[in-house]
Amino acid sequence: MMTMGVRAATKDAERVLPLSGDLAGSLTVITSRYEDTFAALGATHSLGYLELVKANPDVDPWLPGEGTAITLPRHYVMPEARRSGIVINLAEYRLYYFTDKGVLVYPVGVGTADNPSPLTDAQVTMKLESPAWYPPESILAQAKKDGEYLPRMIPPGPGNPLGPYAIMLSEPGYLIHGTNKQFGVGTQVSHGCFRMYNEDISRFVYEVDRGATVQVVDQPVKIGMKGHEVWLEVHRAAEQYTDADREALWEAVTARLDTLRQEMPDVELQRGAIESAVEQADGIPRMIGERLARVAAEPSARARSRGADSGASDTLKLWF
Repeated sequence: MMTMGVRAATKDAERVLPLSGDLAGSLTVITSRYEDTFAALGATHSLGYLELVKANPDVDPWLPGEGTAITLPRHYVMPEARRSGIVINLAEYRLYYFTDKGVLVYPVGVGTADNPSPLTDAQVTMKLESPAWYPPESILAQAKKDGEYLPRMIPPGPGNPLGPYAIMLSEPGYLIHGTNKQFGVGTQVSHGCFRMYNEDISRFVYEVDRGATVQVVDQPVKIGMKGHEVWLEVHRAAEQYTDADREALWEAVTARLDTLRQEMPDVELQRGAIESAVEQADGIPRMIGERLARVAAEPSARARSRGADSGASDTLKLWF
């Protein structure tokens, strides 16, 4: 079991991002040094490898070079989920933790296609310090098949794949934990559990409470409002962006915008901004339109449509 770490909790509380409608955070830019790589920058700045790659498409992730401008993608549209406890969005490899002051955002490694992470609505049941790892039967069987020896228990230490802390979930067999392979954070790499950087979980474990809800969703397309502004965030799943992936995201965006039209018939959308969001699919939020403000004394389109001299339906002002 854990002991309380006041200093770690205080440090993490300083990273809480206030919410502005459905959005939080902002993009920032740093200048790289000659020895930097995206893997190292991700660990330093609590960002996943893939989110750095997608946000900086013209930069070599293994040799950015001295003095290169690097975008840190810390601007987020919130997932569609309850804004309480933990929300993990598999499509963006991110964990959101909602507090009464805002939201904490961390990169996470998630399950592979062969061993996917579960879509679930669970709870935190226990927090462990220096956990031992007991490989499940499926991993033991795979190791045996590959001709590798894997003990039934790996004690705490540098060789332990759970890292310094683990958070147990009510979803049987699944954990949020640290790692001894930090490169996998922010990618599809695990057998279904959620990997965090060791420095991140060493702070986060003191922030999250036992009993906190853990919602796991899969939303590559997110739409949110900030005042009257409409924002769109689109995520491709990997560094490569195939035609099939692009087509699937276009379909998902179109379906989500159809829903938005029904919910908010008084919006103008900008086709160019929408196309850019889908063509890049870089996980960076873009403003794609605005909700029209009505003058209080002016009858709404809906009210006018009820008049005796008008049989027309509401007019929708869209550029998409």
